[in-house]
Amino acid sequence: MPQPPSNTRRGGFVEVLLLAVLIVVLAVMGMVLIKRQAIGDWWRLRGYKPPADIVQLANEDTMTAYTRHLFYLNKPELLGTVTSFRSQCPENASTIVLGCYHPDQDGIFVYNVPDPSLAGVTQVTAAHEVLHAVYARLSTNDRNTLDTELENYYKHGLSDSRVAAEVKLYQQTEPSDVMDEMSCTFGTEVANLPASLAAYYQRYFTNRSAIVAYEQQYEAEFTSRQNTVTADDQQLATQKLHITDEESTLSAELSTIDATQSTMNNLLAANQPAAYNADVPSFNASVDSYNAGVNQLQADIAAYNQLVVTRNQVAGQLTTLDKALDTRLTTQTTR
Repeated sequence: MPQPPSNTRRGGFVEVLLLAVLIVVLAVMGMVLIKRQAIGDWWRLRGYKPPADIVQLANEDTMTAYTRHLFYLNKPELLGTVTSFRSQCPENASTIVLGCYHPDQDGIFVYNVPDPSLAGVTQVTAAHEVLHAVYARLSTNDRNTLDTELENYYKHGLSDSRVAAEVKLYQQTEPSDVMDEMSCTFGTEVANLPASLAAYYQRYFTNRSAIVAYEQQYEAEFTSRQNTVTADDQQLATQKLHITDEESTLSAELSTIDATQSTMNNLLAANQPAAYNADVPSFNASVDSYNAGVNQLQADIAAYNQLVVTRNQVAGQLTTLDKALDTRLTTQTTR
């Protein structure tokens, strides 16, 4: 029986080998496609060593390993001047912003607020911005689920008027990113959330209450002073009414004293000393009462003026705090 040429057997072996190589190549390519995000992250983070202040922020915000990974992936920076901060966060230059996240995990920048009274701002801002990075990597299903929960809480559970005002501002300034902003705002500023939302944030911060405490800490610097100014204004209004009443009363008393004195002078002119002398005790009592009233009025005016000084000092502190958070380029360049 005739035998096949020997090179036919070698050709079959080569085909099998090529098929095996092709399978391996396809498998590698498939693995690369599956792991492309991890590979891209590794490439971006190669040789990166986070600065000490950035590590401290991650620690203070109690970021989980995954959150810390995204935070470092964005190579976050704390910027201490308005000019340097706005060079990285130029959008909304006429609006006060304290941080920004660049899409596609391309950077997180946080304004390092200089006023020590506002300690906690940078921690809250860093947590807010890294939640943008988290939101960007959610799957479509996870994002839709989260958006539904956020919307439901906003419409039916949110009771903090300040946070609600923030959302309304986002609706005006960033209508296409409202859900993203809500995810960041609720996670860093609302203490009590529904169980489903609390569980969501638990994946990214081991102690979210620490972040909310930072927010409450620096907000208290504003609210305590604003409450003081409001209380002082109310007290000043009451004191002003009292002073006006005192002035009116003293004016009436002075008119009576002047009339009495005129009558007494007429008695002297008519040579009626007995009648004149009879009016002297009551006249002197009226003068003493009037002088006491004047002294009291002067004391009340001094107290009023002192409260104005104190009130204005606290109002000045509020202005200073506001300026410390003011990153608007339009304001800074005209100062």
